[in-house]
Amino acid sequence: MLIRNARIVTRDETFTGVMRHEDGRIADIAAGNTAARDAIDWNGDYLLPGLVELHTDNIEKHLAPRPGVLWNHEAAIIVHDAQVASAGITTVFDALGVGSRPDDALRGRAVQVECAHAIGKLAESGLLRADHLLHLRCEVGTSDVVEVFDSLSAHPLFRLASVMDHTPGQRQWQDHGKWRAFQERHGKWSDAHAQATLEQWSEQQARYAAEHRKAIVERCKGHSIPLASHDDTLVEHVEEAARDGIALAEFPTTLDAARAAHAHGIATIMGAPNIVRGGSHSGNVSAMELAREGLLDILSSDYVPSSLLIAVFDLVDGAGWSLPRAVSAVSWAPAHAAGLHDRGALAVGLRADFVRVARAQGLVVPRETYRAGLRVC
Repeated sequence: MLIRNARIVTRDETFTGVMRHEDGRIADIAAGNTAARDAIDWNGDYLLPGLVELHTDNIEKHLAPRPGVLWNHEAAIIVHDAQVASAGITTVFDALGVGSRPDDALRGRAVQVECAHAIGKLAESGLLRADHLLHLRCEVGTSDVVEVFDSLSAHPLFRLASVMDHTPGQRQWQDHGKWRAFQERHGKWSDAHAQATLEQWSEQQARYAAEHRKAIVERCKGHSIPLASHDDTLVEHVEEAARDGIALAEFPTTLDAARAAHAHGIATIMGAPNIVRGGSHSGNVSAMELAREGLLDILSSDYVPSSLLIAVFDLVDGAGWSLPRAVSAVSWAPAHAAGLHDRGALAVGLRADFVRVARAQGLVVPRETYRAGLRVC
């Protein structure tokens, strides 16, 4: 396939040019035009590398489309896959919560383990549009997190893990009121239920968190799996991550934590919805502020797949980033951080993962998505 008249965005520059790919790899890329009759005219649309998503909760929307409703795993994954591919995402790390809590069937052991196996089955069958990998989100203050982690650690798609603690009083939820408000998004709790839950989670956190965090860190080192921290709030949280050899900081909640991560050489991941909305939905630090401070390395779509491409152009307009720099935050940087060195940029020899994007009427519109040279959306 030969493409011409495309605005090509490489890691270093943007130019109007041509690109040819064959056998699933980029064969040639250059500025200028071609007279080849079989060249496909992209009419000035952007040609971007396929997006690499390290952390998305989007699959949970399809697994539980209503409170208390659990959907068929395979059907949920197929729709999730179509949604991420249509957003220009060619490699997606499906974030599965590991560590069971009472009254949370969605993130319970049965659902998450079955979902992991269903993703593997569908990927092996060639039925998925995007390239799916697994990100195990380890809730360290739960009794079974290590046991479930061990049951999934040999999964062929497991490539990334994170350690997190959503116990009230910890990290993002230092304010108990904000924690309760978030938990009540699907229905009000009685004071008695809220207090009982708070006490139960706090007791489990005190009993398990330190020991289980250490166990997960050691296991990831043994498996050579990249590890991320989650919701670092204090400088002490980042210093703990640095001691553990953690390479990624997911969604630091404060400017101080982001600065500390940068000082320790830990790459910072922020949510693209934070960029698009103009701030965090839960009152955390603004991702745009971190971008302007030079403290943002990678963007994740988190809970809105389409937010990645929108945020790319918002970073150009709002933070003064070059387009290549903004595109790298959703392609090369996450691919590199996850050890995927065969994708994430438009360069000869890399996998032909790319997306056609139009900008019209103030909108960012992904029009075509290709994985390994084949159109998937």
